[in-house]
Amino acid sequence: MDWWIEPFTLGFEQRALIGGALAGLMSSIVGTWLVLRGMSFFGDAFVHGVVPGIAAAVVLEINPVIGAAVAALVMVLLIEVVNRQTSLTEDTGIGLLFVGMLALGVVIISRLSTFSGSLTTILFGDALGVTTNDLWAQGILALAIIIVTTALYRPLLALSFNRDKAELLGMRPKATHAALLILIAAAVIGSFQSVGTLLVFGLLVGPPAAAALLARTVPRMMLISAGIALVSVWLGLTLSYHLGTAGSATMALMPIIIFFLVLTIVRLRLVFAKRTAVERAEYV
Repeated sequence: MDWWIEPFTLGFEQRALIGGALAGLMSSIVGTWLVLRGMSFFGDAFVHGVVPGIAAAVVLEINPVIGAAVAALVMVLLIEVVNRQTSLTEDTGIGLLFVGMLALGVVIISRLSTFSGSLTTILFGDALGVTTNDLWAQGILALAIIIVTTALYRPLLALSFNRDKAELLGMRPKATHAALLILIAAAVIGSFQSVGTLLVFGLLVGPPAAAALLARTVPRMMLISAGIALVSVWLGLTLSYHLGTAGSATMALMPIIIFFLVLTIVRLRLVFAKRTAVERAEYV
């Protein structure tokens, strides 16, 4: 038991656990809608899209949250420009900005004398460097995400399964989609300190994808997703402490491993159930 508890006797590990838990909670709730809507590629691009904003904030010595918010807005607007002003598909615009925004972020941060350390923190996070102020900011964003998701549950649900029907029901799918983009931005902004802008995608998609294999309703999917995210954070930090690996990366890796474990178990159960059914049919 001491092996599992020992890491969290340290103050910075406790803050890392709370910060990671808040990041996992935000990401798993928002990620549920991404998985249901098949927007995983967009989510990945969006995660990369905030990099130049955070990089510019570091260079200008302003709050990274402001930089990330501006970059997220620019990302969305540019995707809309490509989608509306050309005959190219939305995926093409997302792909262009995926690489472009990430490259721009690296170019901006390369202007700093501490280029390597700053870039590593922005891209891969610094779980053990989370401060009390960071936790307060994360807590506020997590609460806001929960409130907005609860308030917009029906419009988001309708949008996830049938956009045209949502419009016929008067649920304003365009406004709901815009709200979802804001939720994604909030989750990414609230998680980058703990997990990093690149690795947050593991918590954004991994837990909901695993939960989708186990749950038949959206609320249950969200609950299972949140549980998987919390276990991933705790297990990732514990393994990181004992194995000497990067905390943020280990946390982001756990939900991917859990997904494939769940997938294997689900498939084995199906094979076993089919085999049992065949044996019973033959016996009868």
